Amino acid sequence: MKVSEKVRVVVERLVPLYWDEHLYSNDPFRVLISTIISQRTKDEQTYGASERLLKAYPTPEAILEAGEEKVAEMIRNTGFYRQKARRIVKTCKMLIEKYGGKVPSTMDELLTLPGVGRKTAGCVLAYGFGKDALPVDTHVHRIANRLGFVSTKKPEETEMELKKLIPKELWRKVNLTLVRFGQQVCRPLKPRCGQCPVRDVCNWWRENKNETNSTHSGHNSHK
Repeated sequence: MKVSEKVRVVVERLVPLYWDEHLYSNDPFRVLISTIISQRTKDEQTYGASERLLKAYPTPEAILEAGEEKVAEMIRNTGFYRQKARRIVKTCKMLIEKYGGKVPSTMDELLTLPGVGRKTAGCVLAYGFGKDALPVDTHVHRIANRLGFVSTKKPEETEMELKKLIPKELWRKVNLTLVRFGQQVCRPLKPRCGQCPVRDVCNWWRENKNETNSTHSGHNSHK
């Protein structure tokens, strides 16, 4: 099967199951801070830490006034919380001084913010501003390689290759779809291949099916 055909099959099967327009926040600042917190941190820890921080300090001005120590305390259950607190405070300072307290809406401007790489910037554009962007986190990078869409070593490479394969108007849908699919089914360790609706077109499944069959037998679902 050609890669382009495989992409079509995966999109047709997974998007209806995992994409949800209501998961977009339309709040660029919330997305920005949450995504910085999410780096090297499990999703459930990210959510709790983000909620605590942004409930107490909902604006760049409030976070800057609170300072690093208070921010660090709010997110201390996440990985590298002190470095993240430092980046968050520096980012808020730059938002105030350079962008009038608003989150910028272009990739180039977002990349000037401390601790913001292409994935974080892409998440802000897609989830915060509703723009056509294709952020590639560990889930998207892993799944794109497992399925055989790409053969890449770095998320940045995966992003560029996926943009060649997937129509621009589907970028946001594919990102959120693969993130949720990666959280629930195509997990880093012990993927739930028996529950996977696209395993018949998956390179990883074909190469590892004997092992996964012994672990996940009897759970096939192609709805």
